[in-house]
Amino acid sequence: MAHDLEQLKRDYPDVKALFADDWLQYRKSKILPELTRESQEMSDRINRIYFEDTAEAERLFRELVPEAGEGVDFRPPIRLDYGLGLKIGDRTFINMDFLVVGGGPISIGSDCLIGPRVSIYTPNHAIARKPRLEGWQHNEDVAIGNNVWIGGNAVICPGVTIGDNTIIGAGAVVTHDIPADSIAVGNPCHVIGQVPEDWTPEQRAEVEDNSV
Repeated sequence: MAHDLEQLKRDYPDVKALFADDWLQYRKSKILPELTRESQEMSDRINRIYFEDTAEAERLFRELVPEAGEGVDFRPPIRLDYGLGLKIGDRTFINMDFLVVGGGPISIGSDCLIGPRVSIYTPNHAIARKPRLEGWQHNEDVAIGNNVWIGGNAVICPGVTIGDNTIIGAGAVVTHDIPADSIAVGNPCHVIGQVPEDWTPEQRAEVEDNSV
């Protein structure tokens, strides 16, 4: 299922719009549902064979996500709408039930820890009734910095940027940008502290109580 993203942009206006965060009608597109079906089928295949043939599952993962860096480690199941446009930095660990809904550019930095059941959403549907019924939507890019720890069941909403070294608590719903070196929790996610350079055992316990 290998595709060249730049060629797809040239050949299909809907793909170009998807990665330009322009408005499009997904349900009327000929190419976008096909790309998502391919990605979901590949995700399912990876999940089924991971424990029987880990090397092949990892090879398929890199075919699905061509811009995954060196040493990226994941645990099934994964569920991706598109592998194209998803960038994952070196040595990042992705725990089970990782879900990405929608397309467009999504970047996850190096040395990140992605907890179980973390979800990243990029699509925004039209708010007005008529265009929403007509299926209009657009994507907003998501960017996660280096050395970010995202606790289990967190949801990253469209257009969010999370700065380097930040910790996002379990179950957080991240609706707006979170600056670097922050500890942030809740719904909506909000900053409650700063990540220290080093820690004492007491400081570590406080961080862990608020994170996972």
